[in-house]
Amino acid sequence: MTALTNIDPALASLKELAQLSPDTVQPIHAMRQNAIFKDGAISAKNKALAAALWSIAVRCEPCIKFYVNESKRLGASKEELAEYLGVAATMGGCVGETWAVKALYAFTHSENNDSDACCAVADIAETTKGEHR
Repeated sequence: MTALTNIDPALASLKELAQLSPDTVQPIHAMRQNAIFKDGAISAKNKALAAALWSIAVRCEPCIKFYVNESKRLGASKEELAEYLGVAATMGGCVGETWAVKALYAFTHSENNDSDACCAVADIAETTKGEHR
């Protein structure tokens, strides 16, 4: 599992934020698991690629790194990612192309295929169990 701090050092504070704000962090984590990382009419792989596309659009570098790594873990090929990146570059012009290149770099240079959610709450449920006010 890739440590979140390999994606962005600030993510080391995620557990603390989950403890301070369990009514937001935990529901967002659950929503992400259900909306993105669960196969439905669209595969989880394609949903992760779509999340990477959205991350490019809003220029969230930690999210780009996370979602391209997750798409890779879910079986996305470099060619599949490239098609999504082509959409980003087309829709965003030069700026979109630059962020698409960052996503390709993250996909190609990931340490391994395992990663935790950019906003994941690994072990948060256990950490904050019973701490709701």
